[in-house]
Amino acid sequence: MPQEVSVSYQAIKSKVYRLVDSLVVGEKSEVEVQESIRRWWELIHPADRPIALKYLLLVLERSCLAMDAIEEGLQEATDHQAPRPSETIRAMKMVERVVKHSSKQPLLSNTV
Repeated sequence: MPQEVSVSYQAIKSKVYRLVDSLVVGEKSEVEVQESIRRWWELIHPADRPIALKYLLLVLERSCLAMDAIEEGLQEATDHQAPRPSETIRAMKMVERVVKHSSKQPLLSNTV
């Protein structure tokens, strides 16, 4: 019997934050986090995937904004302008990830 997975905003935020924490403290590698999110996605009922994807992207976007705010705040506090990747480089990395992901697994095709 398949495990039922909650697709509430709070449940998805908790999942993302646990994965981030496991990567930060070194319990998991990037590859292990990617595999974990793939397994989690497979547990979500296909009918629930559109809302799960919506919430997941919202959490990821807000998390990125928080990381940027932390980085900028630290730079201001330390009067140190650490080199940051340009927005173009960051955008290219994101595009590469999306292309790589979409070519490996039909994650988004199940959401239509």
